Amino acid sequence: MDNHKLEKFDQNSRSQPEPPVGLSCDTYAGMVHVEWDTQAPVTPLGQLVFFIQFLKSCDLFGSWVKDCPLTYDGPRGPSIVNVLGTLFLAVLSGYKRYSHITSIRHDTVNPPLLGMTRVLSEDSVRRAFQKIDEQICKKWQQDHIQYCYAPLLEEPWILDIDTTVKVLYGHQEGAEVGYNPAKPGRPAHIIHTYMMSETRMILDCEVLPGKQSSASYSLPWLVDFLKKTPKNKWPTLIRGDCAFGNDPFLNPIEDNNINYLFKLRQTKKVKQLNRILEGSNWSDAGQGWEGVEAEIKLDGWKQNRRVIVLRRELPEDGKRRRKRRIKTSKQLYLPGMFVCGLNEGEKYEYSVLVTSLKEGIFSVAQLYRDRATCENNFDELKNQWGWAGFVTQDLKRSQIMARIVAQVYNWWTLFVRWIDKDRHREAITSRPLMLHGIAREIRHSRQVTLKLTRMH
Repeated sequence: MDNHKLEKFDQNSRSQPEPPVGLSCDTYAGMVHVEWDTQAPVTPLGQLVFFIQFLKSCDLFGSWVKDCPLTYDGPRGPSIVNVLGTLFLAVLSGYKRYSHITSIRHDTVNPPLLGMTRVLSEDSVRRAFQKIDEQICKKWQQDHIQYCYAPLLEEPWILDIDTTVKVLYGHQEGAEVGYNPAKPGRPAHIIHTYMMSETRMILDCEVLPGKQSSASYSLPWLVDFLKKTPKNKWPTLIRGDCAFGNDPFLNPIEDNNINYLFKLRQTKKVKQLNRILEGSNWSDAGQGWEGVEAEIKLDGWKQNRRVIVLRRELPEDGKRRRKRRIKTSKQLYLPGMFVCGLNEGEKYEYSVLVTSLKEGIFSVAQLYRDRATCENNFDELKNQWGWAGFVTQDLKRSQIMARIVAQVYNWWTLFVRWIDKDRHREAITSRPLMLHGIAREIRHSRQVTLKLTRMH
C-alpha cells in the first residue's frame, strides 16, 4: 500500500467518531448505565467450536480446503482458507446473499478456529471463483460431497430425483422463463437434485437454465453415476414425480435392472384407464387411499408397464374449494376430477403411479408417500440454507455455490444426526440449539478459554 493510500486510510479512520465512553438510559427498571467494549473478542455463534472439532476430527474442512483448485496469479490474493472459510460461515449462518457476509466480519473468535486470518469482504468472495476452470472445480466438489455419503452405499438405499425452481430477478446467464408454478412468467434457474432418501444426504446438484426442467436433463447424471459406481452400491429403488415417467428415462433404468417408482402425467390413455377401472374392486392403500393395479402402454412407450391407480374420497366441506382449484391448477389429476367431477361435484382425488416393483398396492403407495421427505428437504435447502440465493451474473458461480451449500448442509446433517440419532432436525431448530450462544474469548498463560452463554 503506497503512502497516499495509507494517508487516506488514516484520514478515514480519524473521521469515524469514537463510541461514547458510557451512557445512562432511563428504563422501566430504573436507570441503566451502558458502556462499549470494542476490544473484547466475542461471537454470537459460541457453540460453533463443537462443530469445528467435528470437522477436524473427521478431516472434512481441512481436506476440502487443501484440495481446492482455486489459485491467484498475484501475491496479494487472499488465502484459500479465508475464501472457503468465509463462505462456510455465511452458509452455516443461513445467509442468502453475498452482502450478508458483512454482518459476520466482526467475528474474531470463530475464524481463527478454522485456520483463518480474517473474514473476507463480499466482493472478494463473489469474485473468487470467477476465473476457475469449471470442470476441475466440479471434480473437486463432487469428490468431497461423495466422501460424506460413500460409506452408506454399502447398505440398501433409495435414490430420490427431483427439480426445484430458483427464482431470479436480474439479467443472469441462464435466466429463462420455464416451469415456475409459484411465480409464472418469472425467469429462473432449475436445480436438479439427487438425494439419498431418509438419510437426507445430497449426492449432487446441477444448476441449469430455467427451460431445462425435464427428465432428459437429469438422465446424463444418472447414467454417469451408474457407470462410475459398482453394482453392489447401486440404489435399490429410484423415485421421482410425474416429470420422470417417460420412456427415454425409464429404458436405461430397466436395462440396468433397477426398480423405479414414478408418478404419471395426465394423458388421453390415462383418462381412458380411469374410466375402465371405475367399477373395479379397490383395495386399501393406507391413510384413506384405495388402489387398483393394471397394465398400460402409453404413447411413446415401447412396452406395457405396471401402474397403480390410487384414489381418496374428498371431504364434503372441501369439494367446492377443490373444484375451484382444479379449474386453474396444472397439477396431475385424473379425468374423474375434470370430466365427471366438475359437473356432478368431484368425489375423489386421484394419483397414478408407474413402477417395476412386485410389492402389493399398500406397500407401493406407502413408498411413494415416503417421498414427502424429499420435498421437505428441498424446502429446507431453499428457505433455510440459501439455495435460492447467492446469485451472480454467470451460471458457473451459481453452480459452484449450490454445491458449496450442499457440502455444508451434508456436514451439518451428519453432525446433528451424530448428536440426535432418533430424528432429523431442520436448521430452523438445530442452529439455535447447537450454534447460537454468546461466547467471550479469554487468553491467559497460553491457554484459550471460551465462556459461553446459551441463547436457546
